[in-house]
Amino acid sequence: MKTQDPQEVIHEIAALTATPEDVVSQMYAETLQVFRKDAQILDYVPLLAAKRVRETLRAASKANH
Repeated sequence: MKTQDPQEVIHEIAALTATPEDVVSQMYAETLQVFRKDAQILDYVPLLAAKRVRETLRAASKANH
């Protein structure tokens, strides 16, 4: 299974949510850490972390409008 480069993931989320990359990077790193702590299978952790960050930023954007 090919995983996407974390920098690409961060860049895509930042562009999609109009959020600075440094903010997305920090959120992504923190989310990865939380997910890895409890995960028994690590294959999908980056994908799940990206999804969580994207959803969090979208929800925050909707709450501000």
